Amino acid sequence: MTSRKAVLDALATGPVSGPDLADELGVSRTAVWKRIEELREAGFGIESGEPGYRVVSVPDFCGPAVEYGLEAPYRIEYHDAIASTNARARELAKAGDADVVVLANEQTAGRGRLDRAWNAPSGGVYLSVVLRPEMAPMEAPLLTLAAAVATTRALREAGVDAGIKWPNDILLEFTGEKLVGILTEMEGEADRVSWVVCGIGVNANVDSEDLPQGATSVREQVGDIDRRAFVQRVIEEFDTLKGDPDAILDGWREHAITLGQRVRVETSRGAVVGEALDIESPGRLVIETDEGEVRVHAGDCEHLRPV
Repeated sequence: MTSRKAVLDALATGPVSGPDLADELGVSRTAVWKRIEELREAGFGIESGEPGYRVVSVPDFCGPAVEYGLEAPYRIEYHDAIASTNARARELAKAGDADVVVLANEQTAGRGRLDRAWNAPSGGVYLSVVLRPEMAPMEAPLLTLAAAVATTRALREAGVDAGIKWPNDILLEFTGEKLVGILTEMEGEADRVSWVVCGIGVNANVDSEDLPQGATSVREQVGDIDRRAFVQRVIEEFDTLKGDPDAILDGWREHAITLGQRVRVETSRGAVVGEALDIESPGRLVIETDEGEVRVHAGDCEHLRPV
């Protein structure tokens, strides 16, 4: 049976008859009808008349709603609540899936870097992208940067003054309150990546009182947003960026709030203190210290003066 995404893509172009849709997709008219009925059950308003099937309304937030009109080749697996979108995405990756986005309204056991707890109440945007990129493992951090740039751009378009703190936190630019966490996980061999899961958690339509101290939400800043449109924007921008390292780095620099700051980065070899000058592929932070330039691959970054 043809995929739901293929039917939604065809419907997004305008009214289309059942026979034309069956011919276009190379399936039976019965298969088309079954997909149409599934979409109606998911909350779509779909009229059928002389011109053919026509979408007249779209549900607020679910997998088919995000797939409808999505200009990127991903299947959406939606959960109203799930322990962790990254955990589910890892299961799919290990089973051989690719180009899937696990999306949830709420996470009950979310986590961030270093297995830190990540509070993920209902009303947020929690998604994990399953990829099988043709890249070496050392290049995988570029995907984390791409996720940060894509999400920051979507937030700024929604009216939120968001910026990126190295390497992958998205904060309110002028207060430093946290809006987004990003966690990338990978499996591979010495010379190639088997799969990558890039997880993004956004404090979207949630109350700040439901978040840890030092965090804020989109609702608190600009009011509730259309999560369907927001997720589409993030996925589409991420898909455009992910294969273009120069565009990723330029975008990161454009939205960085770490560059120009005096920082302390705690690394496995000790603290590095100085002014953050630049970022280099695949995500190294260049810091001017009293002893000269130091390049840091990973670590916890603290801004030593207000953002």
